[in-house]
Amino acid sequence: MSKNEEVSNKILTIPNVISFVRLCLVPVFVFLLLDGHNYLATFVFALAACTDFIDGQIARRTHCVTKLGQLLDPAVDRALMIAGVLCLMIVGRLPIWVVAFVVIRDLFLLCAGAYLLKRYKKRVPVIYPGKFATTFLFVGFAGLLLNWPQVNGLGLFDISWLPGFSMGTCSWGIWFVYAGLLLSAFVTAYYIWKGIRLRNEALAEEAAATNKVNDATFELEPE
Repeated sequence: MSKNEEVSNKILTIPNVISFVRLCLVPVFVFLLLDGHNYLATFVFALAACTDFIDGQIARRTHCVTKLGQLLDPAVDRALMIAGVLCLMIVGRLPIWVVAFVVIRDLFLLCAGAYLLKRYKKRVPVIYPGKFATTFLFVGFAGLLLNWPQVNGLGLFDISWLPGFSMGTCSWGIWFVYAGLLLSAFVTAYYIWKGIRLRNEALAEEAAATNKVNDATFELEPE
């Protein structure tokens, strides 16, 4: 979205409807996976992940970016991401440290972004490396959901919580997960840095506005 593009208050738009459908697919995915339907769960997860790109493109190309969409789209991404890692941990295909990293990171970004917007009226824009990190993770999760084909581990360590690096076989998806985690760490550091800068800018603007009001009041006071 360009800086000059207007953000509307509309609710019922095609991108928002797509985002809402994506949100509804999250519990469907959870049910299917926990009920043992790996292929159907993978299909639903992939469908929800792919439509993230579709609703964003439609919103930008049709100039119908909305305030609701700016909040709903990343929230659905976070919900799908957290549901994916938790369910994969439950079925024994992801180590708990990966789950902890993803959940803590996503909850932190969600809460910090909401606070920054509410308190300082500032928003950290999404950067493309962040989209790439999410894509890597979603592709990796889809591979782990399929759990096929299995590939040989590197055999560097004999520890179970590092699938791919340890002995034995694992899903090919784990390598996409590792790539997504590494890129996510760098993106998170950038978001924190950018958020601090926006907060400082907002504080400077508030201070400047207060000084301006004080100066105007001083000038109006009788001598």
